[in-house]
Amino acid sequence: MDRPTDDNLQELTDVSPEIAVMRREVVSGLSSTPKYVPSLYFYDDRGSALFEQITELPEYYLTRTEVAIMDAHAQAMAAAMGPGVRLVELGSGAAIKVGKLLEHMPDIAAYVPVEISADHMMEASGRLAAQFPAIQILPVCADFSMPFELPEPSAPVRRNVAYFPGSTIGNFPAHMAEDLLALMSRQMGPGGGMLIGLDLVKPVEIVEPAYNDAQGITAEFTLNLLVRLNRELGMDFELDAYRHRSDWVPERSRIETFIISQRAQTVHMGARSFEFAAGEEMLVEYSHKYTIDGFTRLASANGFQVEHVWTDPEALFAVVFMRAV
Repeated sequence: MDRPTDDNLQELTDVSPEIAVMRREVVSGLSSTPKYVPSLYFYDDRGSALFEQITELPEYYLTRTEVAIMDAHAQAMAAAMGPGVRLVELGSGAAIKVGKLLEHMPDIAAYVPVEISADHMMEASGRLAAQFPAIQILPVCADFSMPFELPEPSAPVRRNVAYFPGSTIGNFPAHMAEDLLALMSRQMGPGGGMLIGLDLVKPVEIVEPAYNDAQGITAEFTLNLLVRLNRELGMDFELDAYRHRSDWVPERSRIETFIISQRAQTVHMGARSFEFAAGEEMLVEYSHKYTIDGFTRLASANGFQVEHVWTDPEALFAVVFMRAV
């Protein structure tokens, strides 16, 4: 490409949810039985940094396994996407895995990272801009589960492809996973595609420790949600009065993560109050695991046709490329 290399990182497009939306969703969740808070709100700057620590833990097989798949097959993945791609990464985080793709995409139209934590995303985007000076980077701060406008690159776009690594699709309840796939099929448009990471069903002795690490980093990450609610919504959670727990639920093929009240207590948000009983569980995250056949059926029912599947030798994880139809 002969595009200038000193301005390939463009200004941030910010369409992230407003604080009023967060307040409304938290009030709804804490007023429900059982209580819940959307896992979207884990990812303030501190939460994003803690999650990056989690990905390096010995128990957390997901990231190192997906990275190994990318190392082995990124060239084939790039070939499946083809030239002139506007690559839209959903929940870009530290943007480590996407660099493995970009190395094999000399004819890419643009890279569009989409993340809820703007500071974390801009730091990663700056690193990628320096690493790939010929690639235009168009960062967007948004909730990617809602429609958002794709920024226009300087180069012509032949195909839109969503990149959704990390098995983040597993954090969505079944109906929301269906909605997200259908939304991405529409946003990528006819002939578009999606490259998605999936954590596969596996024995409990492998999957459950990944969410209950010995160092307690996952617990710190989970409880940081309460720190954020206190800071941004003026709530008064007492952190030492809650604990983290994650359980494997085989009949639903998922990990369920809770914040558990250690005693009876009342939490306030302005004039509102929320009662917690001793031992009461507040659901904060699902982590669904898939089979390839099950996910293929899910994709085909929501606007995609699976074309390629790459896995590791132990079949712990898969990266799937599918075409919007």
